[in-house]
Amino acid sequence: MKVEFLHTLCAVIRRGTFAAAAEDVHVTPGAVSQHIKYLEQHFGQLLFDRSSRRAHPTPFALELAETVQGTLDALESLRTRDETDVSGRTRLGTIDTVQATLLPGALKWLRDQYPKLDVELARGRSDHLLGELNAGTLDAAVVVRPLTGGSSRLFWQVLREEKMVLVAPPDATGKTVQELLQQHDWIRFDKTSTGGMIAAQFVERLQPRMRARIDLLSSHAIVAMVSAGLGVSVIPQPYEPLRRAYAFREVDLGKKGPTRQVAFVCRQADKDKRSIGALQEAFRL
Repeated sequence: MKVEFLHTLCAVIRRGTFAAAAEDVHVTPGAVSQHIKYLEQHFGQLLFDRSSRRAHPTPFALELAETVQGTLDALESLRTRDETDVSGRTRLGTIDTVQATLLPGALKWLRDQYPKLDVELARGRSDHLLGELNAGTLDAAVVVRPLTGGSSRLFWQVLREEKMVLVAPPDATGKTVQELLQQHDWIRFDKTSTGGMIAAQFVERLQPRMRARIDLLSSHAIVAMVSAGLGVSVIPQPYEPLRRAYAFREVDLGKKGPTRQVAFVCRQADKDKRSIGALQEAFRL
């Protein structure tokens, strides 16, 4: 039995729903459900009444949680003690957008918490960074998770789901996404990347056989082109500095609009190393 399953049990009891517990233990609600089912099979007892929206623990679940909580706290204390002993050099790769969003805060936290840990940075596309990780050149990376879910030989931790939006020139008059695509040239976002493929599939569903006039690898460059009136594009939602730097319209694609997952990834064999754990914790905060 994995210790993580017991952490999940305590999180569900503490938060009251599988979805809320998923946020605490940094897995999907589906994974929370699998953890609880495994525990129920292992102990031969139901742990929660699932007949309502909230997950009501059974008396056995409460007894089990009370029994293991002290042990879980002790294990966590062992894991986190002597934090400054995490030292040496670790090699981290990130995609461009992460360098301007998640990375600064993560590095500051690492510097404060683990001053002896030296983080060597590399920048690149997701596919390139994953190749470097598999080759042993990198110890960890923050990338866009492939549509296939990624290699099972790697450990994946989704950090956030980024929604895609349509960006249009500031003076564009179209009222809907379809009108804007019909009235303007399409600037395609990195057709070889996961995010670019997701965006292209969305555009082609609305405007079959639409051809791109410009292909660009950088969402920053695309926003600059859009602001200049050269076309429209579907890209990950621009971060605040881009909104301040350029004039453009940002159009929401709705609740069922495309998204991409930004994930922390390392080799399965390395996931329990303290230096890797420190990196992972920094990006989760």
